[in-house]
Amino acid sequence: MATTDRQATTLALAHALSAAERGLAVIPLSRTKLPALRSPHRDDPLAAPCHGECGRFGHGVYDASTDPARIRALFAAAPWATGYGIACGLPPHHLIGIDLDTKSGTDSSAALRELALRHLFTIPDTVVVLTPSGGRHLWLSGPADVVVPNSAGRLAPGIDIRGAGGYLVGPGSRTEHGVYGTAPGTTHLAPAACPPSLLRLLLPPPRAPQNPVPVSAGDHGRGLVQFVLAAHEGQRNTRLFWAACRAYEDGIGPALVAPLVEAALDTGLTEREARATIASAARMTGHGA
Repeated sequence: MATTDRQATTLALAHALSAAERGLAVIPLSRTKLPALRSPHRDDPLAAPCHGECGRFGHGVYDASTDPARIRALFAAAPWATGYGIACGLPPHHLIGIDLDTKSGTDSSAALRELALRHLFTIPDTVVVLTPSGGRHLWLSGPADVVVPNSAGRLAPGIDIRGAGGYLVGPGSRTEHGVYGTAPGTTHLAPAACPPSLLRLLLPPPRAPQNPVPVSAGDHGRGLVQFVLAAHEGQRNTRLFWAACRAYEDGIGPALVAPLVEAALDTGLTEREARATIASAARMTGHGA
């Protein structure tokens, strides 16, 4: 590795440790702004979705930590890292990132000002990170009981949102296009509370149930769906897998696939993750292809 790369890695680690001291969970990033460590399951396409339960590194934002020893271990496993990512949605800040892009050909800052005027909110003084392309990341803090999803251009053209399951490139990171830095006067600020009017815009509209539990599945089927809906962070896959196994064992697996997928989506899993977990349960119980 070139000396400059080693210096970039050392600086990235130092910045990451500093961010962790402020309660921000971090992961190492490569020059492409992607997580530096590849998935340990990449060669097993049939592996059930894993968010780090296996104990190995390489699960993207799910590796994020504020523990200095773990952060050093992550960077030791990725000596090519030149930056770090800050996980959004985690306590204590429950970080929300407002990414004002300049590459889309639109004036994203003007679009945000227009939204503020229309919906009667003001962006408070908060941390602002300047990107190499001339964009800005605004750091806001969300409520502990609200999950803000990631989105691209949904709020307005050129405005992307980094929420739960996403990450922001941390200031001091070196990428292929340059270095991220904190805007003057905002370095020592804490992420300001997201204005309620803006927060409402960041949340998706409530989704009506699309796949009610079939009558043939009975009360047991509805109970399994409710079991999945009650899952908290860290137990969503486990509950979904258990419920799907019970459904297939009881002969109602095929009828419950769609309701279980809908329930899993409501807990925060993606459709791909949910269907992969249910397929694993089908194979485990002898009902898979």
